[in-house]
This record gives sequence, C-alpha cells and structure tokens, in this order.
Amino acid sequence: MSGYSRIPLSVLDLAPIADGSSPAEAIRRSIELARVAEGAGYRRFWLAEHHFVSVASSSTATLIALIAAATQRIRVGSAAVQLGHHTPASVVEAFGTIDAVHPGRLDLGLGRSGQRRTEAIATVRTGGTVTRSEPERVVDGLLIPRAFPVETLLASPRIAAAAQALEFEGAAPQDFADAVADVLALLSGSYRVDDIALHAVPGEGADVDVWVFGSSKGQSAQVAGTEGLPFVANYHVSPATVLEAVEAYRAAFRPSGRLDRPYVVVSADVVVADNDAAARELASTYGHWVHSIRAGGGAAPYPDPASTPPLTTEQRAVVDDRIRTQFVGSPSAVADGLDTLAHATGADELVITSVTHDFEARKRSHQLLAAEWGISTPAA
Repeated sequence: MSGYSRIPLSVLDLAPIADGSSPAEAIRRSIELARVAEGAGYRRFWLAEHHFVSVASSSTATLIALIAAATQRIRVGSAAVQLGHHTPASVVEAFGTIDAVHPGRLDLGLGRSGQRRTEAIATVRTGGTVTRSEPERVVDGLLIPRAFPVETLLASPRIAAAAQALEFEGAAPQDFADAVADVLALLSGSYRVDDIALHAVPGEGADVDVWVFGSSKGQSAQVAGTEGLPFVANYHVSPATVLEAVEAYRAAFRPSGRLDRPYVVVSADVVVADNDAAARELASTYGHWVHSIRAGGGAAPYPDPASTPPLTTEQRAVVDDRIRTQFVGSPSAVADGLDTLAHATGADELVITSVTHDFEARKRSHQLLAAEWGISTPAA
C-alpha cells in the first residue's frame, strides 16, 4: 500500500434497512459496525440524518449516543444534522448532553438540506431550474459526470409532504449562516438574544468539533470557509460538483481558533470484496436503491441481489452517474480509486460509506479496505 496517500479513513453510516429486515435490526447493525470500524482503525464513525425513508438514522443524536456508549476511542458524529429541521439550541443541548458522558469524541456535522430543499422546491414551482448542465469530464483520473437533473425529483408530492412534516406550519428555515453562527455562539458561551445572554445547559463549553457538509460551491462551502471550519464535500451524493465545492471552500477560508488552514474531507461510496466479481455482485442492487430515491419514493429497503432483476435501460440512465462513481472491487482496486479521489480533490481525509444487503459482507467491506489502506488501530 506504499503508493497510497495514507490520509485517514472514516466511516459514514446511514443505518440502512435491508429488504426483509427491520429498523431495530438496522440500529443494532450500525452499533456493531461502529465497533468493527473502531477495531479496524477508522478515525470517525458518522451517522447521516434522513427522514421518512428506509434508513434508521433519523434520530441522529440518539443513535450517536448509543454508538458512543458502545465504543471506546473512535470519534462519533453527525453527517449531518440538518439545521433546517432543528434549532441551534436543540442541537447544542443534544450534543452537549452526549459530550458530558463521552467527552472529546463528538463531531457535530451541520448541513443545510432543509433550507436548500425549501429554496429548490420554490424555484421549481415557479418554473425555474436548479441543475446546471455541464459536460462529463475526467480530472486527474477522477470521473466528474454530468449533474443529475433534480427538478423532477423536487416536484414529487412525497418530497414536498416530507418537507412539510419536518417544519412548523408557516415557519421558514433560519438562514444557514446565521444558524451555524448561533451553534458556535452557544458552544462558546457568547450567544445573545435581544442583548440577553442565554446559556446552553448542557452544551456550553462542550468539547465538540463542528463541521460543515456541502455538495456545491454555494452557501455551505462559503460558510465553512469564512467561519474557519472543516468542510466535507459529498462525492458520493453529488459527484458532478465535488471539485467546485472544494475549490470554493478553500477560496473562502479564513483561519480561526479552530483551524489555521483548510481541512477537507471527501466522501465516497464503496463496496469491497475478495475479488472484483464478488464485489460487483454485492453492489448490483445499489442502482436500484438510488433509483428509488431519485424516482421520488425515498430510500427503499436495500434490495437483495438474489431476488432483484437488473435495472432497465431507462432506470439505469437515471442513476448512471452514481453507479459509475461508486468504487467497487477488490481491496487494491478500490484503494487505487480512492487514492485517485484523494489526489484529485486534495482531500485531507476520506469518509467512506458501504451498503450491501448482506450485513456480514458490509462489515467485511470495511475491514478489507482498512487492511489494504494500511490504517492501524491506535493504542488503548
């Protein structure tokens, strides 16, 4: 592995519910996977926030607390808390509560999906477009595909209904920059409303690292840079815009008490097995899963390759960018692909997500990659 970049690897988990399984089983599996990740030497174990779909990480802070209690060293956090669905005070109090029991191990990732979704739905309803159409290209060996046109997805009644259910009637999401500033103020003890000091208890003074997640060169990248926070760019969700997101963050970066230089983590979707053919079989229903999301139905129970027919040509076209930017294969093949991703983006760290119907294969995917990459478990 001497040719690899040797940057740290972390894990992003969605607590996916496999077809034929249950939310309770998905939660137990995420806890077990966190133990596996810790034993394999991964730096962090992050949980994604999703609602009204077949993943069990909707109550992210609760699951983070359970995983922190079940592990010893690995950092645990959110990827990311969607501030459009939570007030800064509720977020800081929740993470402050966990930090009180597991100090110095929490990563508070913040995202603007709630605000972005509200803005995009409004744009689509007025006949506007959200997606920019740019040609596919390869940059330093990394595939940058054409962007998926999200207009049809955003017009889905189900998407609108879910957004409505996550907000108080008549309320507008707080501007993301203001919300991030409030989180930082609550943690530092400088938060004020109408000149009245308010203190998050617990939360103020918590040893929590704040991160910003983003998929474009827009507000998330700008806020992460101007606040001097580390930034996570989503290649696995939006591969078409990862380079512009990273570039915008670095251009906006200002040194802070938290960071003196930009720190970039880039996400990737991987499936690793003993050989390429076995990995391709395990990953063969990934496109079906993504298609259920892009068709407006949300993430379905993760399909079993043994009972799922191949995608049709029309279905494949909808998810082609995500299939071709997933890293699937033997340990060396996937590690080579991740090394290309790291060099093309200049990442300081990679965070990988690996979803398979078979949980034992999912655990082994993480273990095989860790061994190939050469990460080692820190001393207890």
